[in-house]
Amino acid sequence: MKNTTLYKQFLSAVNTLNPHRRPMSVALSGGVDSVVLLHLCHTLCAQQTDLRIEAIYIDHGLSADSKAWQQFCERLCQTLHVEFKTTSVVIEQKARHSLESQARDARYAALDKLAHEDSLLVLGQHGDDQLETFLLRLKRGSGLSGLASMRQSAELESGRQCIRPLLSVSRQDIEAFARTFAISHIEDYSNQDDRFDRNFLRNQVLPLLKSRFKGFLSSALRSIELLQQQQLLIDEITAQDLQLCQTAERTLNLVALSKLSQARQANVVRAWLQSHSMNMPSKVVLEQLLHQAFTSKQDAQLSIVMGQAEVKRYRQHLYLVTPKITPQSQVITGLNCVAIDDLQMLKAIFGPGVRLPTENEQVSVVFGRMSDKIRPLNKPGRNTLKHWLKEAGVPSWQRAHVPLIYYNEQLVQVVGFYLEHTLYEPQQGIQWEVTRSE
Repeated sequence: MKNTTLYKQFLSAVNTLNPHRRPMSVALSGGVDSVVLLHLCHTLCAQQTDLRIEAIYIDHGLSADSKAWQQFCERLCQTLHVEFKTTSVVIEQKARHSLESQARDARYAALDKLAHEDSLLVLGQHGDDQLETFLLRLKRGSGLSGLASMRQSAELESGRQCIRPLLSVSRQDIEAFARTFAISHIEDYSNQDDRFDRNFLRNQVLPLLKSRFKGFLSSALRSIELLQQQQLLIDEITAQDLQLCQTAERTLNLVALSKLSQARQANVVRAWLQSHSMNMPSKVVLEQLLHQAFTSKQDAQLSIVMGQAEVKRYRQHLYLVTPKITPQSQVITGLNCVAIDDLQMLKAIFGPGVRLPTENEQVSVVFGRMSDKIRPLNKPGRNTLKHWLKEAGVPSWQRAHVPLIYYNEQLVQVVGFYLEHTLYEPQQGIQWEVTRSE
């Protein structure tokens, strides 16, 4: 087995994708591709005795034969002396989501949960799967990133790395390998159901293309590889542009963004949203966002909904805003630390600040009273909180979340911004600051 062309292709890929010989968790379905993959990994372990593998079977509950497939996979692992794990997942059909994509997402989540903490997830997708993915995304009108299809190495949201060492191998070569070494596997007869787009491509379209055009699969895989290289180049440029335009974690500078071409502007906004796990906007929504960002009047209230968040504009910046509940006002007893919310604490710092409260003054933290007035230290005159926070450049939607310290009904500190001038004590005073909850 180890002298075959297929094994040599597999070995070359694994040595590149797993140079440090991390443990490998093989996604095992019982089909020919995953079974051959397990045999290849088993042969590799015989050569590299420090390498550890396990196999994981996920029961989607979508076939009456799923339990029989699980038993087949378990017996196979017993024969090969490979650790076997299994679990079941429940697929709840959602509107406007394909059953195939939901099953795939549930499968990856279950594989990630069951796999050894430090292992790579090894997937059996091959060259024909790659071409099917390309054609499906072409049908949907995907851009370059989508048409680049599956990568040999990818990362789940959890950070776990997935590798696909058979991605340049054809289904025909995998099936021939199984016949040569009499490797038994299961047949999922639902793969013959052409109502599913992927099955239709596999059973009807690709055989016709391969018979008409010699070397069609290898040529298509080469094109996909070129698309991936071009996407990597675009990603590098986009990362540089994003670094120039992102002034804070969830903020883009519109002046810097305006200096880029329209194509690069769109790439920056996509990368910015993606970095915060937002769904990508459609071409129309993205064009609308950029048009309004650059052409609306300075004081216009731009707000475009992006799933659970909104993109807003304020003073030549775009902000990605997730709605938050305004914290509750509360009394501060004994000048102790108080929790503002699950993530933030309000802590008293002694030294320069407002004078200490008297026994008759109740200290409280309040939110959102924009019409109350304060005369800030080193500022001319007295004005409303709304006026001073606007001067400080605080976006309107953030102002209600700024903690306000009161002695009875007098505003004495706008935490993080201002102290009341008439109560300032340069040495033996107090002021509050926001810290992270421990």
